Amino acid sequence: MSRKQVFQFLDLPREMPRRIPLELRTSGDWGELYGKFGLAEAQHQSGRCLDCGNPYCSWKCPVHNAIPQWLQLVQENRILEAAELCHSTNPLPEVCGRVCPQDRLCEGSCTLNDGFGAVTIGAVEKYIVDTAFAQGWRPDLSEVVPTGRRVAVIGAGPAGIGCADRLARAGIQAVVYDRYEQIGGLLQFGIPTFKLDKAVIAKRREVLEGMGIEFRLGVEIGRDVSIEQLLEEYDAVFLGTGAYRYTDGGLPGQDGEGVLPALPFLVQNGRIVAGNDPWGRPIAGWEDKIQLPDLAGKRVVVLGGGDTGMDCVRSAIRLGAGKVTCAYRRDEASMPGSAREVGNAREEGVRFLFNRQPLAVETDADNRVTGVRMVETRLGEPDARGRRNAVAIEGSESVIAADVVVIAFGFSPEVPEWMSTLGIEGTPNGRIVAGGSDRLPYQTSHPRVFAGGDAVRGADLVVTAVAEGRDAAQAIVELLAQVATPAGPVAA
Repeated sequence: MSRKQVFQFLDLPREMPRRIPLELRTSGDWGELYGKFGLAEAQHQSGRCLDCGNPYCSWKCPVHNAIPQWLQLVQENRILEAAELCHSTNPLPEVCGRVCPQDRLCEGSCTLNDGFGAVTIGAVEKYIVDTAFAQGWRPDLSEVVPTGRRVAVIGAGPAGIGCADRLARAGIQAVVYDRYEQIGGLLQFGIPTFKLDKAVIAKRREVLEGMGIEFRLGVEIGRDVSIEQLLEEYDAVFLGTGAYRYTDGGLPGQDGEGVLPALPFLVQNGRIVAGNDPWGRPIAGWEDKIQLPDLAGKRVVVLGGGDTGMDCVRSAIRLGAGKVTCAYRRDEASMPGSAREVGNAREEGVRFLFNRQPLAVETDADNRVTGVRMVETRLGEPDARGRRNAVAIEGSESVIAADVVVIAFGFSPEVPEWMSTLGIEGTPNGRIVAGGSDRLPYQTSHPRVFAGGDAVRGADLVVTAVAEGRDAAQAIVELLAQVATPAGPVAA
């Protein structure tokens, strides 16, 4: 192997695809920030890979993608084979290539990340799948033998899609139910289009339906169909209900006019950007419609430093806000979101206030927001999860002026009421209990009901939900293989 092949990273620097110019982003362009590689750029960046004997990138990836192998296939212009390999581990590679925090996962673990710049893994993954789809690639299920089994999947988000994909590949008919009007869950309704163009979700739906997966949308379990009915009609049920419950900070004044929870803000605005009815199906926990204010020229303060907070501040910029501030109670190094997203937000004009703990939302006599009362903090001792606590500094209170406040403290799951009729075990914080020493992976206390993703682990990354949906499908396959194919469902 030549020096150029082995040490190509010395000759070619790390590069990302071109981005939408800043002036367009700040004037309301909602297109995906990052463009796409052409073949030459994808090959150049793939060629920087060292093909490590122990690929840390693959190990850090929650779905354990065969990253060095598909980078090599790109160098050889074997794109369809690369797409096949991508899908062998990840049912949603084109989505993960766009929204994964690669700087914290695969690219953050790349050997070259220390000094030379990581291989641009996410952008190459996006190139592979987009190019393969454009060339007509589709999953080859010609060798799959139908089993006659049927599984109901509740939730068309990343976990549900991951489960349905793997069930179809195992010859099991997957029927996916979701209360919203489109598939994708928060991929469709929570992640702004500047990170994930919704045409990507539409293409994935086309591919999934081509695999024989059926979607029944606008159908709410417990209202339109009962869980008991599903258990009568299907051999097993997978719960991928996600995490939609608003984390209430309990701030005085948070009921003031101009205070918005992050999820309804993102969902309703996303519907408007897509040209759809902004109210559509009511948002879980927010059945009463909220009124989205005109942000033009307004002072917007977003509370929270995760990826949802970054989605909110960057959306506010595109909505014409005059000044956007993100307040976070710890320092920048402690932020849970992607450092790349923070950099994009800062470039677009967002001001960050670190070590600021909100105490209350200030309002006027008409209950309209005027500001947020904050206290400065310092980092104290680590908590049970190892994160250092934010400790208030006495006498450091101040008020940040605001016309609109968006609360982005995160989301948590909530065990649906209809699950109680089955006696399915949940935790006090709303998570479904699944797996354990006496159960199959992802199996709940009901033997024919499985669960995964945010509904089980709490709000987390798209890729972890995909991984759990994928792996839960394998557990369902194992359960159904234990009993000869019956005329009806497996007995509970």
